[in-house]
Amino acid sequence: MIEFISQPWPWYVAGPLIALTMFLLLFFGKNFGVSSTLRTACAIGGAGKLSDFFDYDWKSQVWNLVFVGGMVIGGFIASTWLQQPDPIPLAQGTVEKLQELGISNPGEQYLPAEIFSWESLFTLRGFILLVVGGFFIGFGTRWAGGCTSGHAISGLSNLQLPSLIAVVGFFIGGLLMTHLLLPLILQL
Repeated sequence: MIEFISQPWPWYVAGPLIALTMFLLLFFGKNFGVSSTLRTACAIGGAGKLSDFFDYDWKSQVWNLVFVGGMVIGGFIASTWLQQPDPIPLAQGTVEKLQELGISNPGEQYLPAEIFSWESLFTLRGFILLVVGGFFIGFGTRWAGGCTSGHAISGLSNLQLPSLIAVVGFFIGGLLMTHLLLPLILQL
């Protein structure tokens, strides 16, 4: 059973499950998105006294906290008991390019230690990728009025033009980061 679970689900299973989830959220008048959970957590902590943005009825969003809590628990279960023992199958060209950029064993782990580790956090490269990048993600999420999952899954399923524009911007930003900025940062 664990062997089946640790394999990626095929599109014909995962796609309908996402569609069913979206239908249920729309049916119950909810919007999917993870970034609003941070707003809810800040509102619970009393940030509404400091900013009007956090001054709202956070009790109506507790379901979203439960959802994100489930994602954290699911991630812990997957990383602890459902690890894929085999290396990640990457094209040889990708492996060579990543090695040129300083990733020593591409495909051995999902998160390369050269980028995602406590040691790399305290380097210039790690600081730029994790702290500055995290700030830009948070700023962009607030400016766009939602995160990638909220716009791409919930906004597009509601046929919202602002979500389409945001998703196009996310893809352009991802391409620019992957092909222009990331190689420069990894050479630091």
